[in-house]
Amino acid sequence: MFAKCCGVTTVGVDGQIIDVEVDVANGLPGIEMIGLPDTMVREAKERVRTAVKNSGIKIMPQKVTINLAPAGLRKDSPGLDLPIAMAILVAYGVLSQASLEGNLFSGELSLEGQVRGVTGILPMAIKAKEQGFKAFFVAGENVNEALLVEGLRVYRVDSLQELVEFLTGKVSWEPAVAVENEQETNEEVIEDFADVQGQFVAKRAFEIAAAGGHNILLVGSPGAGKTMLARRLNSILPAMTLQEALEVTKIYSVSGLLKKNSGLITQRPFRSPHHTTSSVAMIGGGSIPHPGEVSLSHNGVLFLDELPEFHKQTLEALRQPLEDGEVSIARVNASLTFPSRILLCCSMNPCPCGYYHDPDKQCECSYAEIKRYNRKISGPLLDRIDIQIRVPRVTYNELTRKEKAESSAVIRQRVSAARNRQLKRLEKYGIVCNAQMTSSILKKTCHIAPEAQNLLKAAFIEKNMSARSFDRVKKVAQTIADLANSDEITAAHLAEAIQLRNDIGINYE
Repeated sequence: MFAKCCGVTTVGVDGQIIDVEVDVANGLPGIEMIGLPDTMVREAKERVRTAVKNSGIKIMPQKVTINLAPAGLRKDSPGLDLPIAMAILVAYGVLSQASLEGNLFSGELSLEGQVRGVTGILPMAIKAKEQGFKAFFVAGENVNEALLVEGLRVYRVDSLQELVEFLTGKVSWEPAVAVENEQETNEEVIEDFADVQGQFVAKRAFEIAAAGGHNILLVGSPGAGKTMLARRLNSILPAMTLQEALEVTKIYSVSGLLKKNSGLITQRPFRSPHHTTSSVAMIGGGSIPHPGEVSLSHNGVLFLDELPEFHKQTLEALRQPLEDGEVSIARVNASLTFPSRILLCCSMNPCPCGYYHDPDKQCECSYAEIKRYNRKISGPLLDRIDIQIRVPRVTYNELTRKEKAESSAVIRQRVSAARNRQLKRLEKYGIVCNAQMTSSILKKTCHIAPEAQNLLKAAFIEKNMSARSFDRVKKVAQTIADLANSDEITAAHLAEAIQLRNDIGINYE
């Protein structure tokens, strides 16, 4: 007898409906699975067979053929256990085909017949709604995640036996409702700029970076406070929109990084990988590609501390994601695209010993060592970093000041106001901040005063700017104008943008 059930898996960060087809016929007893299942899915036949038996459902050993369509797509989700079990039970006559119509199933089966949660439920639920399914059956730990999609009925499934009783009409269920996460109730400790004394130039640079989504590089001696400043960047970023929150939650769902019973991620990501991180871990990949650090930082901050210590191959791999806002990974079976609109924050010492240009400590490095150290950061990568500043060490008087520094909440108000101006101006182009503007959008939306045009021309010639540097200076100047609530980029705005981009003095001659 032939039966069919709909399951779902993920491809990249999107859901993919899988048609599970089962045929039961006379012949040598056994289960054959086709349709490019990987090892995890291929083992499902043993989990399903044992789960059915231990759920008290008796079926005769026969020849069972399972096909997972589309056949050309490799399947790697244990969430196909439940739809495979449903299709087998229909093929054996335990359930009717009509009981599965309009329903989508996802869940891993234990040998006892219990249903366990899987990763990637949010993109699966979004796909279910897009395809018009009337109900989505998931494990209890996945309910909150599935309920993030409005207009989709979600049912909690704890065991295979209970699901069979529901589908045969022996019991009735109500659609699931969201439950509060009862895990940790302690308030999250958020680092605040109020704790940072001095460093007024750096704070101003961070405010501009947060307001416009600009990449930023900090260069300074050890102990100057580069890492401390960077770790407070998240505290002044504007709140995520609903669309941004859904995008981030999808990525973390697919990566298996959502906490149990968690819902929508509302805090912007902050990722700080170690400098030994490989290019695959940074960008994403694997035989079946999964998101890397740049995608896990989507709509948030990727902080690279001690930038020159990262492998050169890893750093050069960042160039395309920074430019395009997405990562394209090609494999034999599929080509996938992961989003990567990030705010890149980097820090580094000016030389191997760390004290080049330090007013109090003598640098012990030779010119050749300093040049070799700085050359670890390629010109094309440096060109993609909008704000580049030198961070001096804090003086004794600054550290012992009694006056409290400006808090992150106050800075965030100014940043949010500037972002709102950008949203209104750029909404029709489908972008949210100045850093995402293309050259054509830049020409249409940015108005530069005549005296500022003359300054820009002089700076372009004197500093031998590339076309990319030219555009990025204008983007930063536009953000400074937005913070000043100005509709026009003035010479003062442009002068500050030029200074912020050329403050570190790294050269490659």
